Amino acid sequence: MIASGRLGAGQRFPIESHLCEELGVSRSSLREAVRMLAALGVVEVRQGAGTYVSQLQAADIVSSLTLTVGLLPLEGLLEIYELRRVLEGHAASQAAARRTDEFVVEMEALLVELEACTDPDETAELDHRFHAMFASAAGNPTLASLLGVFRSRSRNYQIFTFPSGPEIKRVSDEGHRAIANAISARDAGAAASAASAHVAQTEVWLRRLQPPPAPRVSTPK
Repeated sequence: MIASGRLGAGQRFPIESHLCEELGVSRSSLREAVRMLAALGVVEVRQGAGTYVSQLQAADIVSSLTLTVGLLPLEGLLEIYELRRVLEGHAASQAAARRTDEFVVEMEALLVELEACTDPDETAELDHRFHAMFASAAGNPTLASLLGVFRSRSRNYQIFTFPSGPEIKRVSDEGHRAIANAISARDAGAAASAASAHVAQTEVWLRRLQPPPAPRVSTPK
């Protein structure tokens, strides 16, 4: 009914008894389906007011993938890195084409803070903020949301705490700086190459170190 457009964004579901009759299902089956759709962000259950179709924003629907991507073992995450290389390169190229002077100033300030950071947990958080920043600047909320889902699981595999952490941090900082310089110069091709190479390098470290997953971190906004 939603996919066909019969029920549009923001519309209220028919009453439960009518839906059960039309669909030929029991109340328990219907309620389970509604719970699943609510978990996926497709519907909103308002206490005392009924069930409504959500606004069906693509970025919001994609963000619900965090529920399942967040369960992937390292092997599954590494498969996702192939997608992330492509998408993050595209995001960087779009950010280079669309960036504002204000964005460049904010990005530079964040990079300076990241490069000076020595705490592994803070480094991971600042790293996430940098990637989220240029993904958002690409101008496609759904792309930014999907990359946020991928990063949400990546952050559970901490590599900065290994003995080689300082060297990893140095190379990572160089990768971030290359991305930022290309974006600042409005060089879309260089930005795409730098972002793809940076993600590929992280994949190499993950394959080599095989870190165990840490406790879940907060879902990215």
